[in-house]
Amino acid sequence: MESKIIESNSLPLEGLGESAPLMEKGAAHPCFNKEAKHTNARVHLPVAPKCNIQCGYCNRKFDCVNESRPGVTSSILKPFQAVEYLKDLDKRIPNLVVIGIAGPGDPFANAEETLETMRRAKAEFPDKIFCLSTNGLELEPHIDEIAKLDVTHVTITINAVDPTITAKVYKWVRFNKKIYKGLEGATLLMERQLACIPKLKAAGITVKINSIIIPGINEDHIPEVARKCAELGADVINCIPLIPTVDTDFAELIEPDAKTVFRVRTLSSDFLPIMSHCARCRADAAGLLGQDMSETHTLLKEYASRFEIVTEGRPYVAVATNEGLLVNQHLGEASNLHIYRQTPNGFKLVETREAPPTGGGDRRWLEMAKVLSDCRAILVSGAGQNPKSMLNSCNLYVLEMTGLIDEGLEGIYNNKVIRSIAKPDSFKCGSGCKGTAKGCG
Repeated sequence: MESKIIESNSLPLEGLGESAPLMEKGAAHPCFNKEAKHTNARVHLPVAPKCNIQCGYCNRKFDCVNESRPGVTSSILKPFQAVEYLKDLDKRIPNLVVIGIAGPGDPFANAEETLETMRRAKAEFPDKIFCLSTNGLELEPHIDEIAKLDVTHVTITINAVDPTITAKVYKWVRFNKKIYKGLEGATLLMERQLACIPKLKAAGITVKINSIIIPGINEDHIPEVARKCAELGADVINCIPLIPTVDTDFAELIEPDAKTVFRVRTLSSDFLPIMSHCARCRADAAGLLGQDMSETHTLLKEYASRFEIVTEGRPYVAVATNEGLLVNQHLGEASNLHIYRQTPNGFKLVETREAPPTGGGDRRWLEMAKVLSDCRAILVSGAGQNPKSMLNSCNLYVLEMTGLIDEGLEGIYNNKVIRSIAKPDSFKCGSGCKGTAKGCG
């Protein structure tokens, strides 16, 4: 049979809406049209940090800004941060057509974050193409919802359709809070992956299969993956050479050579068209395939530090400060709090309020939430995780920073970047603080 390689020459038009035929949207997706990669950009939103399987080739902890490898990102975004980041990118990147979620873990091991991100992104950018990349373990229950959100392309990584081979690729599979290993885990994963393909097709979604070519493990088996997935309705397969990565089971393997890759792709093309231009993108990739935007890492860190706060009925911001100029008191040692509001003439000090007395454990933070019930945020130089969680749950956002009060107020009221925001590990809070900067009590 003649080899089938995806190299469509029909270039898409901008502004594809929800009613655009699937074929047109497929032509606009740079991963599904080799020519579109020269004109149409994509972005991966890194909102899914957790994973439900452990691949023998995956190390998500190691991130070098100079590498392009699936499963790594410089920062994790919350759904609201991801959409703000997306709005910024849409202004910077010409013809940003595709919005995808590909990790750095698995989208459906983080289903709540993934779906919320998609809902928010869809509301802001209804005409863009939406896609997801998953291992398929927990995809099936969400197929109807992603179809309603107009996700048109889903990629499933399937490295084998024989459990004895699959078991060599994965250390464990976690499903319904239980860990499965060996043939049991491999069979569970494989069955759930394959069950998704016909259901995705029934929902009108284009299905791409990713198979990692792992020397000595599955290089002779991938054509069988292509045959089985084609039988179930998959549209295309991407046969990706292994990238040996430090601190993984396959770290000592050698990346398959060009002859092996050509052979695997040629044999697989008897059953499915081959994606031949994969850039092996990061979970935070942004831009044209193979030409990612250089400032992505800086932007990600900036947006990862942004916050979402409740403003209705909360006109004020509280500040823990010694002298009324700098944010320089820890939450636990602040006996008085300065209360500010925004006016047409700048930020004004409204009053000073007494903080609840130290001691009393969690009761103190509930009392503080009442004292500050008209405040949307409190600026402090440090705080423990427990008081932060309690105050945040009462819609009082705790922002740790150092520096000028006005900078913090600008960030809160005008959604500006706070350059002096505290680093996550800069303040270690203990349980015995009574105003001695050792913790919040």
